[in-house]
Amino acid sequence: MATTAAGSVTRADLADAVHREIGLSRTESAQLVEQVLDRISDALIAGGNVKISSFGSFVLRSKGLRVGRNPKTGVEVPIEPRTVLTFRPSQLLREAINN
Repeated sequence: MATTAAGSVTRADLADAVHREIGLSRTESAQLVEQVLDRISDALIAGGNVKISSFGSFVLRSKGLRVGRNPKTGVEVPIEPRTVLTFRPSQLLREAINN
């Protein structure tokens, strides 16, 4: 799969790969990519985690209230509780990246 000059894979790149590999029309390929990304987004927005076998997991994690510090002034600032999204690659993906 080709990547952009910045090294990123875009929605258009994914749709093009689906078009080439599966043979769907370009419009159908773009719709399929959008549907998959929408399904992943919807699951995360609903508070669930997403696990894609042999690829990795998108995990929501709650971070509590904590005290941060302004590095310039040293003044303590409260950091509000929030939910963060992390990605944990599968062991297979880690091995493929490292080999």
